[in-house]
Amino acid sequence: MADRTRLDRLRGLLEEAGHAAMYVSDLVNLRYLTGFTGSNGALLLTRHGEVVFLTDGRYRDQAATELAAGGLEDVEIVVTRDLIGVAVGRAPRDLVAETHLIDVDSWEKLGRPEPAGRLVEQLRVVKDEDELAALRRACAISVEALQGLLSGPLEGRTEREVARDLHWRMLDLGAEDLAFATILAAGENSAIPHHTPTDRPLRRGDLLKIDFGARVDGYHADCTRTVVLGPPADWQREIHAAVREAQAAGLDRLRAGVPVAESNAAARRSLQDAGWLEAFTTGLGHGVGLQIHEDPFIGSAHPGRLASRTVLTMEPGIYLPGRGGVRIEDTVLVTDPDHGGEPEVLTDMTKELLEID
Repeated sequence: MADRTRLDRLRGLLEEAGHAAMYVSDLVNLRYLTGFTGSNGALLLTRHGEVVFLTDGRYRDQAATELAAGGLEDVEIVVTRDLIGVAVGRAPRDLVAETHLIDVDSWEKLGRPEPAGRLVEQLRVVKDEDELAALRRACAISVEALQGLLSGPLEGRTEREVARDLHWRMLDLGAEDLAFATILAAGENSAIPHHTPTDRPLRRGDLLKIDFGARVDGYHADCTRTVVLGPPADWQREIHAAVREAQAAGLDRLRAGVPVAESNAAARRSLQDAGWLEAFTTGLGHGVGLQIHEDPFIGSAHPGRLASRTVLTMEPGIYLPGRGGVRIEDTVLVTDPDHGGEPEVLTDMTKELLEID
């Protein structure tokens, strides 16, 4: 999925910053730039065009195959156990590194390089067509799996059993794995934002919060729906409606050129007007791609503006300890303003409060 244009864009950022070379060691960033999926590798990139890929003997053939698949067959591959040592020996004096991601020992061995900043993460914010195709597939699998799960009986089954059922449905539909450990929380447990499924049985009257996603070609889907087993109580209807309205308010501001903080403000204002802001105790959303949580993160302090082809989540919630909680979350694409600018919800599934038998 990687291609040479990503390296070219990174080299352009190095030139703009006045750096001679960059050492990339984070495996997610390495996969984005080269397509490499192994567990040990690094990249030395100079602004004058030199590219050296470093890995150990276990990944000699895999690295060659994966780099060639991205059109990087001419990149020099150096097989060594001393990735840092070789990089330092080959690099110009002005070497920068991902100091926000490496340990102190590695920083010392690299000669105490200056921070590169989040240059690769900056590139990853805007998705290309291959990335969007993987994200669309991951989201479609996720939605189809949940729809299948909700069509069957749930009452009496345990949280853990239902979570495993959803897991296998995603795999059967073509996911390579889960995007993250499924959060499946019933009754009072639904008030816990990141609850781990237990052997608690699902009972009539429970709110059931399901936060889940499939992974395809390394790209993650992230979706949450909250349903109720049997007819909902008035308080359940109320908080579900408030969360749904808050999500709609936040989604409306996920448009190219709009400050990231505006979406946060809109969703929170909706919850405040409904009288539930104090019960919203988590973040509102985040970028999603090769990582389940990546730039940009939606918050009041974010200084930037949204760019077209950015993929984020929008996930307001209300959590009432000891009673229950509701979260509604979608994976969303910020679209080109020349085509209307409406955000595209990739996890396209009803947000009605479903009554499940």
